[in-house]
Amino acid sequence: MTTLAPVTTPTLDAVRDRGALRAVVSRGIRGLSMPTATGTWTGLDADVARAVAAAALGDPEAVQWLPSDPADRLEPLYERTAELSVCNLTWTLGREAHRPVLFAGVTCYDGEGFLVREDSGIEDPGQLAGRRVAVQRGTTSIANLAAWYGRRGLSVEPVEYATPAQTLAGYASGECAAYVLDRTALAGERAALPDPQAHRILDTAISREPMAAAVRDDDAQWYRLCRWVLQLLLSAEHHADEAGPGGRSRALAEAAALAGAHGAAIGLDEEWAARVLDATGTYAEIYERNLGAASGLGVPRGLNELWTRGGLHYAVPLN
Repeated sequence: MTTLAPVTTPTLDAVRDRGALRAVVSRGIRGLSMPTATGTWTGLDADVARAVAAAALGDPEAVQWLPSDPADRLEPLYERTAELSVCNLTWTLGREAHRPVLFAGVTCYDGEGFLVREDSGIEDPGQLAGRRVAVQRGTTSIANLAAWYGRRGLSVEPVEYATPAQTLAGYASGECAAYVLDRTALAGERAALPDPQAHRILDTAISREPMAAAVRDDDAQWYRLCRWVLQLLLSAEHHADEAGPGGRSRALAEAAALAGAHGAAIGLDEEWAARVLDATGTYAEIYERNLGAASGLGVPRGLNELWTRGGLHYAVPLN
């Protein structure tokens, strides 16, 4: 393969000049993006931002975290105060068609669900008809509720709150009979309650919510860089799976080498992929420590498994 000089990209140049990636995250949802007591951000979304920083800057911690309310998760991109949004944000035609943004890839397949009190006797969303339910302003929850209940000749009364903390408080206070949000995010919200075991997430999902990383639409090379960082995480998991436990290290090194060979074409060097995997591990490792059994949340991977195990994540070839 002919050796190429790294391509230039205005966004990557700006990130390097600043020495940090500016990433939009939530104001605190366990498992997705949440700061610890010492200010370290954790979660699946936070680790995706770290992976991009590792590729672009060589330092996974070179991230300026920009906590945002749900209604304001895209504005920092087109206002040029952020380069990446990883904020439990659903990829929709409406968002991509009407705003100057592109979605670089799905980080987590999800669906909206309901958090209810264990002693409420509620087993199905239909039992909430006529009741008040807490939703975050700026999400797709109200539209999803109208669609699901409307098809059944039913309705609920959505009560909007500006932030996740306010929404959780509205539910916890008893003002609302349920909290409606992506089911993965609800697992983290449930864990924040004083007695998590007194609440449960209903089995029914009422929508499709492919949470995705977003960038501005005016820099194709930056979009390509972010998309392939995410694809690397999935492809490396696939390589490791095919190799089996005994061949894991060799398989990850091979995946890093395959992706690294194309570094110059996306503005990076040949070691970018190795840096990413050293910093965050594969998608499986990111999911397990943030949402899986190791996290204390125990959210099954389900649709977030690789396609070889019945999930929706398909590993795009690296070579």
